[in-house]
Amino acid sequence: MTMSKLDRLNAILGSDRALAALDDLASLPVTRKDELLTQQAEAPPFGGTAPVGVTHIFQSPGPIYEAKIGHGDFWRFGRFLTEIGMGAGDVVMNTFSYHFTPAGAMFESAARAVGAVVVPTGPGNTRQQAEVAAATGVTAYAGTPDFLQLILDRAEEDGRDLSAIKFAAVSAGPLFPQLRQAYADQGILCRQTYGTADVGMIAFETATCTNGMVIDDDVIVEIVSPGTGTPVPHGEIGEVVVTVLNPAHPIIRFSVGDLSAFATDDDPSGETRPRIVGWRGRADQATKVKGMFIRPEQVSSLVESSPDIARARVEVSSNGKGDLIEVKLESATTDTSVFEAMVHDMLKLRSTVTVVDVGSLPRDGVLVSDLRDAPT
Repeated sequence: MTMSKLDRLNAILGSDRALAALDDLASLPVTRKDELLTQQAEAPPFGGTAPVGVTHIFQSPGPIYEAKIGHGDFWRFGRFLTEIGMGAGDVVMNTFSYHFTPAGAMFESAARAVGAVVVPTGPGNTRQQAEVAAATGVTAYAGTPDFLQLILDRAEEDGRDLSAIKFAAVSAGPLFPQLRQAYADQGILCRQTYGTADVGMIAFETATCTNGMVIDDDVIVEIVSPGTGTPVPHGEIGEVVVTVLNPAHPIIRFSVGDLSAFATDDDPSGETRPRIVGWRGRADQATKVKGMFIRPEQVSSLVESSPDIARARVEVSSNGKGDLIEVKLESATTDTSVFEAMVHDMLKLRSTVTVVDVGSLPRDGVLVSDLRDAPT
């Protein structure tokens, strides 16, 4: 019988830390990338841990070091390829980078896991990509969403036939509807997946479901208020926190630094598995003003410190002479003087406090909004 996610999590945590419900996961601390950077700098490469069975060590920007353990589909992207119809008999042109970062290895191991042949082309050089794709009979593409179209355009210029390509497994960039449709018009099923070097695959589209992404069976996804570990109401945008249920390399409550939300609508395809809506921006909203940082966790602490504040948002703008800070507070209390001392203690910077109606601030996951570079 298949174990529930709670049972699998408790098997990792051990009996002395076992949780009664998945909601109790919110009582455990969140690890963020800046903490991981500090840990790894103090005890390289992995922060003092010693994973067993390491086969590869990668370096992502930061620098952050990641390990691959074993020789199988460690990052689990093979499930995504299976869901969109790829498998044995396919020839996959893998244009993700193979050096330092694990993107190339992620899709290499995924393609091998489903029985496909891999052509490891890496990024760049569209003319050679088109030549190799035609010569090797490539049927599937793995890479960023827009690079495939550049290859197809080059192939057309050079008179090469790439009509054998029927699948595109894309990530690491936006897949705009018009681009997806352009591929469909060329007979290519293009679907996207969402994951990171730290935690592997988080969610994916299927052959029939493009209304959000299905959450992977081997992870628990939480959406929390940025800078905190507190879950937001279901359907609201917040910071993505991931727990990986891999006994060989478990990861508990790791923030990937992105914003997303749980999908709340019914999917036209009939998909019933839990979904997220996809990438909605970065959660690391720290903004420097007059040499000091304003961080989202400060804003969350302000809300938690007063029962009279329902929600808060800091907006930083400029009048051409200097920076302006406005702290907007949702509250039934209209007297701003009640909050001014609290806000000053939080920011240590001169600011304007504005009380707004409860429910009027956007539910977009943004706690610190820097408007200084926004177009007019």
